[in-house]
Amino acid sequence: MYDLLDQINSPDDVRALSRKQLPQLAQELRDFVVESVSQTGGHFASNLGCVELTIALHYVFKTPYDRLVWDVGHQTYPHKILTGRKHRMPTLRQRHGLAGFPKREESEYDTFGVGHSSTSISAAQGMAEAARLSGEDRKAVAIIGDGAMTAGMAFEALNNAGGRDTDLLVILNDNDMSISPNVGGLNSYLAKLMSGKFYAAFKNTTGKVLDVAPPLKELARKGEEHVKGFFTPSTLFEAFGFNYIGPIDGHDLDALIPTLQNIRALKGPQFLHIVTKKGQGYKLAENDPVAYHGVSKFDPANGLASGKAPAKQTYTQVFSDWLCDMAAQDEQLVGITPAMREGSGLVAFEQAFPERYFDVGIAEQHALTFAAGLACEGKKPVVAIYSTFLQRAYDQLIHDIALQDLDVTFAIDRAGLVGADGPTHAGAFDLSFMRCIPGISILAPSNEAECRQMLTTAYLHKGTTAVRYPRGTGPGRTPEAHLEPLPWGKGEIVRNGQKVAILAFGSMVAPALEAAETLNATVANMRFVKPLDIELITSLADTHDVIVTVEENVIAGGAGSAVLEALVASRRQKAVLLLGLPDQYVEHGDHAKLLAECGLDAKGIAEQIQTFILPVDNL
Repeated sequence: MYDLLDQINSPDDVRALSRKQLPQLAQELRDFVVESVSQTGGHFASNLGCVELTIALHYVFKTPYDRLVWDVGHQTYPHKILTGRKHRMPTLRQRHGLAGFPKREESEYDTFGVGHSSTSISAAQGMAEAARLSGEDRKAVAIIGDGAMTAGMAFEALNNAGGRDTDLLVILNDNDMSISPNVGGLNSYLAKLMSGKFYAAFKNTTGKVLDVAPPLKELARKGEEHVKGFFTPSTLFEAFGFNYIGPIDGHDLDALIPTLQNIRALKGPQFLHIVTKKGQGYKLAENDPVAYHGVSKFDPANGLASGKAPAKQTYTQVFSDWLCDMAAQDEQLVGITPAMREGSGLVAFEQAFPERYFDVGIAEQHALTFAAGLACEGKKPVVAIYSTFLQRAYDQLIHDIALQDLDVTFAIDRAGLVGADGPTHAGAFDLSFMRCIPGISILAPSNEAECRQMLTTAYLHKGTTAVRYPRGTGPGRTPEAHLEPLPWGKGEIVRNGQKVAILAFGSMVAPALEAAETLNATVANMRFVKPLDIELITSLADTHDVIVTVEENVIAGGAGSAVLEALVASRRQKAVLLLGLPDQYVEHGDHAKLLAECGLDAKGIAEQIQTFILPVDNL
């Protein structure tokens, strides 16, 4: 079935093939991606769109000596397959299996670990400069999508690399899509120019085109480069100091390979623009690349199941419903997402309130300062963002929003571990990095119903507020239809026991309750990480021998640290056990199994408490 692909154990084997054999290799590689991902789940459409490019890069460049730096990395399954990891694809995104993104410790061909977008040009520039300093003739290639190219970091790198005349190749893989459909001026500019026959006609017969467009011909007399920049993206990138080449068909090996061979011989910063199609070769993915961006297991013959709705609502769906309901009640509400319309649950909001919906592209920093500007003018922005992506806008969170005490609500999805996506996407740090910011309030729901209540509570509270909730479903508590807030800054006792009081935050309330049954412990659903319910904490400290905090966040600087600070401030000396994520990056795998490895399932919580209280009982 895979006559050529089964012979490929490294890029050396790819380079040993004749040019005539490469189209067959591309077809086999595409078929294998379909077969493999249908059995494991994972990123799909983006990988099908990168098959020919991956083959061409390894065919032309001397990898791993030459460095390939993939942006984001969700399109690197063909790269993994060609670099000796084909036999491990059945383990993709599973514990101790292949990562879903490039990972330096996994292979020498993975030159840079990624997961977030728009880092490739900066990293590749660093590698190119290191080669120059070492006197080595190695090449550095950054492969970046047009969605990732909308982020400011990409342009910072272009500006620096072009200004230094760095020996670097940037490949813009233009498929008119990131995860959600791309937005913004640059994307529209590229799409309009590349999609029609007018571009080709202009490039080949400039004089004739200008003859039939007198205003443009007059403009040409004033400055030829301005006209060139108006019609082609070349001037845009040449202004940064790059030699622009393209666009070319990214699925045409006969165009890709000679172009890359010519570029490899060139010095200085080069920019190659290729046009590809997400889902190439699999019609269902071509027709719906959003649905096929990331998939669970499916039957390749029939595609994704149109399926039944899940038995329980996800937290993202709870947020989606709440956002539409609150927007219907308050016309000042606006919704903002940095290119995560589907993932963050804003599809229904966009459809119902298009004028109040803003997708700012892959630009988290801009998203927050844009929200700040809206808040300055009396609007009520709700920023829907993953925990891991909020890290990218930390300065804006502090300087532009919290410092000015602006009324912005953050709906922080994917808090805690995220399973198969691994450490680049885990929301392990948000409690720690937000809690130290003056003026911010942080809420953590224990179930779906409480999530809706907390979103209402945060939104109605004047100031900077954040509600952080996990990926997927919760215990299954159906939210009420009304928009009723919770008492501000107050937790609740959800189980009465003796000796041990477990102060649980957010997703850890359910396993804490289960653990408490074997310990006869008291359990408090703390609800608020900031402001803490000090009265509840001191009351529990006065009536229990041991205080245990448990959170799905790193222990360092997290909610447990806040409880310790409160106990110290109240001059209460108490045996305290802090439970949370360890001081290390938790790798990819099944979410429930990862929590168990971290001791944050019911069994692990109970065992750690029992081990801790033995010495306390003996005092």
